[in-house]
Amino acid sequence: MPRVQELSPEETEAAYLAMRELRPLFSSAGGFVHQVNEVQRPEGYRLVGSFDDDADHAVAAAGFRTGHNLVSGLYLYVDDLVTLPDFRGRGHADALMRWLFEEAERLECDRLELDSATHRHDAHRFYLKHNLVISAFHFSTGDLRG
Repeated sequence: MPRVQELSPEETEAAYLAMRELRPLFSSAGGFVHQVNEVQRPEGYRLVGSFDDDADHAVAAAGFRTGHNLVSGLYLYVDDLVTLPDFRGRGHADALMRWLFEEAERLECDRLELDSATHRHDAHRFYLKHNLVISAFHFSTGDLRG
């Protein structure tokens, strides 16, 4: 049975292996911890992990934040949601989604939102199964510095 818990700054590294699966640009745990704790947490980013008895680290993780905008009111935005391949199909992503929906409700959010890359078809099926709808296209300039 997955065990879900929010991770404190001291526990950030526990999510590194799972997050590296989704965000491979972080080639070291130290770089990941620095980015999360020194850059993103001060902006409101929070981290939650799902743990399995077969591992000493989070086998699935989600990063999220809250914000306000005119179209959504108060929303909980999921930046990252990932499960390590060897632990898929064990209910970890479902447990994280339940936790995120409960947190959005606890915070009295009007919506839970996320973006998903167009090629991530398995993720899309997962989100649709959890009653999320495809409500918009996301447009981006790409890297403005390069």
